[in-house]
Amino acid sequence: MKKKNLFVSALVATLLTQPISVFASAAMDGKTDASTTPAALNGAWEKWTQQWSKIENDWTYVSLSPGKDETEMNFAWYSHESQSATFKYGLKADLSDSQNAKISSTPAQVGYQSNKVTLTNLKAGKTYYYQVNDKEIAHFTTDDDFSDFSFIFVGDPQIGSSNEEKAKKPEDIIKPSFLTAQSEAVRNDSFNWNNTLNKAFTKSHKQARFVLSAGDQIQTNAKKVKNQTISEKEYTGYLCPEILQSLPVATTVGNHDADNPNYTYHFNPSQMSELGSNDIVGGDYYYTYGDALFIMLNTQDTNINEHKQFIEQTVKNNSDCKWRIVTLHQDIYGSAEHSNEPEITNLRYQLTPILEENDIDVVLTGHDHAYSRSQMLKGGQKTNHYTDDEFDKQLEKDIDVKDSTQSLTVAPGNIKDDTTNPDEQAYLAYLKSIMDDEAVEAMSSGKNMAVDSKGILYLTAGSSSGSKYYDLVPRQQTYIANRWQEDVPTYTLIDVTETTLTFNTYRSDNDEKIDSEFTIVKSVSHQELSDLINKAKTYQQKDYTKESFTRFNQALQGANKVNENKASTSQELANAYKALNDAIKSLVKKTIQPENNTTPNTPIHQTGQNQKNELTQSVQTDDQTSILFPITLIILSGFGLMIFKRKKLLNK
Repeated sequence: MKKKNLFVSALVATLLTQPISVFASAAMDGKTDASTTPAALNGAWEKWTQQWSKIENDWTYVSLSPGKDETEMNFAWYSHESQSATFKYGLKADLSDSQNAKISSTPAQVGYQSNKVTLTNLKAGKTYYYQVNDKEIAHFTTDDDFSDFSFIFVGDPQIGSSNEEKAKKPEDIIKPSFLTAQSEAVRNDSFNWNNTLNKAFTKSHKQARFVLSAGDQIQTNAKKVKNQTISEKEYTGYLCPEILQSLPVATTVGNHDADNPNYTYHFNPSQMSELGSNDIVGGDYYYTYGDALFIMLNTQDTNINEHKQFIEQTVKNNSDCKWRIVTLHQDIYGSAEHSNEPEITNLRYQLTPILEENDIDVVLTGHDHAYSRSQMLKGGQKTNHYTDDEFDKQLEKDIDVKDSTQSLTVAPGNIKDDTTNPDEQAYLAYLKSIMDDEAVEAMSSGKNMAVDSKGILYLTAGSSSGSKYYDLVPRQQTYIANRWQEDVPTYTLIDVTETTLTFNTYRSDNDEKIDSEFTIVKSVSHQELSDLINKAKTYQQKDYTKESFTRFNQALQGANKVNENKASTSQELANAYKALNDAIKSLVKKTIQPENNTTPNTPIHQTGQNQKNELTQSVQTDDQTSILFPITLIILSGFGLMIFKRKKLLNK
């Protein structure tokens, strides 16, 4: 199914000495032009362009993945066949105390081998230094408290998707124009991807323990072009952000990843199962962190019985975990162009009974390139089954912008409720049936908190790189609590405690929230609140700013009052617990500013013997550049815009 849409290309790059954002509030439809974003200011884009020309053919970047639990870390990287792979690590920055890790190597693409390492028995609260082959020494830090932690959730980096010359057949990739366009697209998308990662990590107060990706790391499908190496440039763009030397990523298999073994060569997931395997990129896997169990499904394999078996076994073997979080690529409760497709809804009704039977708390998805958050849902189970292409014509018509030059983020909805066409009436009846009104759980705790819910939250991530955006469907589904699309990359921070899961989602251009905070609360007892109060009492006013400690003290007093009242309801206990826990996390330590308070910003890293970070992308992480936005709009008001149609590419 194809869909026509629009993207706006601004004639502004040659008008200014510095590239500046086209719009303060929203990027262009279709894709985000990295050179016109706030992150590109102060010469950062020009520097990255120079850097990309040096590293674009380097396939040897290292990936970090979460180990089976918080005491392990997994690594994977390419090395040349003629080069012996080495990995040493230690607790000293110069690796004078280093030891060698056991390496498992297998043949990868011609001329390369894939190397994998798992570090075990890592100590809490330590910084570990490591060196792979002759690369520069890097490091990562283990957490010192696993009861509370944060992680970053992102969707569809799909590095290379902004390429207008997407490869659809083998002869496409031999065109010089395609290779040039691919390089430029990867350069563009990896700049934005890097910016999102840095913004998200900074927003987490640099405390996020890992990134969780809902799939489609890269763009090019091997089966279409009959060449597995074409995506290697895209993996270079995906893996090159410097922050990924220290921050592991738990990847999910997306439809753009699933047909190419490069995925398995570049990543080292923990505890991979043969269940759910499509015989190319492996099957389902899981890991635990603190009190949370993370189950990663490869739903490019459609054997639901195998996914069921894997979920049941994993839950049984990790019954002590308080939180159960599932990730899969397809947006089974999303709200953009994919969400109404029968292949998506068929998967929904096959999986939801399994998820509910195993008391899953949250399902994280991607595929739709637009953000949405569901209501708390339970019981949306149907037996109707539709063929994958049953409503292709109607789905196409409904979102077709035809010859319109209007920039859209919500599809027009061309099929009207009063249509007399039988096929269109059947389509509208189908849409109504998959609203799942009966599955929406009423919440007495209010719209921003679910206490002791029996339902599941489904969160669909927007694009994290801006390489491609899809419009929201014209009829917001009943099961949707909130949705957002303004064609800007987004990310979600998820905070985990013993009793709460808290979700905050932001746009990466200015770090503003695109949705209100939402929290899932499991039963909070007086004892659990007492434990948190006792922990809070260890914090001393002399260590924190007056403003943050005042807020903290108010929350502590409120929690004491609620806890002392034996008649407090579960809702009151939950509110007090969350307020105090948030206040603890918001404490700001007093700092002494050094005389020279300049920190080099080097978000893209180089590899190779004795290479220095002579130039990397300098991403703006403050809001000072916002003063340029009004100037930009004034300039734009005097110039025309070129309007182009864009087509959605659906790679099933």
